[in-house]
Amino acid sequence: MNIKFDKKSDKLIVELTGELDHHSAEEVRNKIDDRLDRERINKLILNFSGVTFMDSSGIGVVIGRYKKLSLRNGMVSITDVKDPVKRVFELSGMFKIIKLYSSVQEAVINM
Repeated sequence: MNIKFDKKSDKLIVELTGELDHHSAEEVRNKIDDRLDRERINKLILNFSGVTFMDSSGIGVVIGRYKKLSLRNGMVSITDVKDPVKRVFELSGMFKIIKLYSSVQEAVINM
């Protein structure tokens, strides 16, 4: 799993590439939390354009960041999800609590 960080105004944009599964979940969680805490960011955009596979560990990473930022009155959004990964999100019911955008630009504008 490759992780790239970008910042647009008060939003942290995280571009994920590869498989978000039990092998990579802890590393992804730690790197995102470190950046959120260090820079005191309350708005997180997760760009899933490069994610080819995700299991329940990936759901845990996203839900954990949602809970963390909710405690700070922040928010999380997800962008650019490919169909196989989108199905995992849909089955988990995550789109009921986390907003899906078609692009990072759309998320930056609407968050």
